[in-house]
Amino acid sequence: MELPVLLDEFKHGNVRALARCISFVENEVPGYDILLTQLQPAKLAPVIGFTGAPGAGKSSLVNALTAHWVKHQKKLAIIAVDPTSPFNFGSLLGDRIRMLEHFNSDQVFIRSMATRGSLGGLCSKIIEVVQVLQCFGFDYILIETVGVGQSEVEIAGVADTSVVVIVPESGDEVQTLKSGVMEIADVFAVNKSDREGADKMAINLKKLVHDKPEGWQTPVVNTIATANEGMEELVTAIEAHTAFAHSNERRAILLAEKAIMLIQQEKVKHFHRKKMEEEILTLLNQHHFNLYVYVRSKLLL
Repeated sequence: MELPVLLDEFKHGNVRALARCISFVENEVPGYDILLTQLQPAKLAPVIGFTGAPGAGKSSLVNALTAHWVKHQKKLAIIAVDPTSPFNFGSLLGDRIRMLEHFNSDQVFIRSMATRGSLGGLCSKIIEVVQVLQCFGFDYILIETVGVGQSEVEIAGVADTSVVVIVPESGDEVQTLKSGVMEIADVFAVNKSDREGADKMAINLKKLVHDKPEGWQTPVVNTIATANEGMEELVTAIEAHTAFAHSNERRAILLAEKAIMLIQQEKVKHFHRKKMEEEILTLLNQHHFNLYVYVRSKLLL
C-alpha cells in the first residue's frame, strides 16, 4: 500500500491501517521515518507503564483496569511486550492470550511486541510505536513490560505514569530499598493483597516513599486484580498522576529523555549484530580477543 493511502486510512480511523503503520515502524520499512513526521497527535493520551517482577500479576491488573475503562466508554491501546530468545529474537510468550475477553471490543486495540534483545524490559521501537498510537486518538495507552527485574527502569523514559506492581512475597523494606525499579514508581500497586503480609508491605512502602522532585507523593494501593478489588482506588491514583504529569515542565523532561533514546538508536543503527558475531567468532578463534579494543575500533568508524 502506498504511504499516502495508508496515512489517509489511518487518519480516518482504520484499525488495519493503524496495525500496518505499527508494523512499518517496528520493521523499519523504507519510508517509516517519513510516516512518523507526517503524523500529529489527535490528543495527548496518557501513557501508563506497568512494571514489576514476573508473577506480580501485571497482566491481570492491566486486564482489570481495561475492563474498568471500557465500562466508562474509554478507548484504549495496550502494548504487551513479550520476552524474546536472545539467540533468534523470537517471542517466548504471547501476553495477548491473557486478554481474550477484550479482543472483540471496538474500544480496545492490543498489540504484542518483542523485546528483540533489549535488556530493559522494552523493545527498541517502543517510543515510535507509542507515537503512532497517540496519533490515533486513544484515551489511554497501556504498556505492560516483560518483568525482568531491576533492569526494567526503561519504562520511566517512555511512560507518563509508571505503575510498579509488587506482591507481599517481594520482601521486607530493606529489600524494597535495594531494588532500583522502586525509584521510578509514580504509583505502587500491592497486588494479591489477600495474601499474608500484604498490609505490612503496604505500610512499609508508605514509610519509604518520598516526595519526588516535582512534588508528587507516590501513592500505595492494595489490589486483588483477579477479584477486581482496589481498582477504583488504583484508577484514581493513576488519573491523578496523569493529570499531574501533563504539565509542560514534566512533559519537557520526558520528551528530552525520549529524544536521547531516539538519538542513541540512530547512532548505532549501522552496527549489525550478526556481522559482529561473525567478527568476534573469528577473533576468538585467533585467541587474542579483547572486548574493549574491539569496541574502541567500532567507535572510531
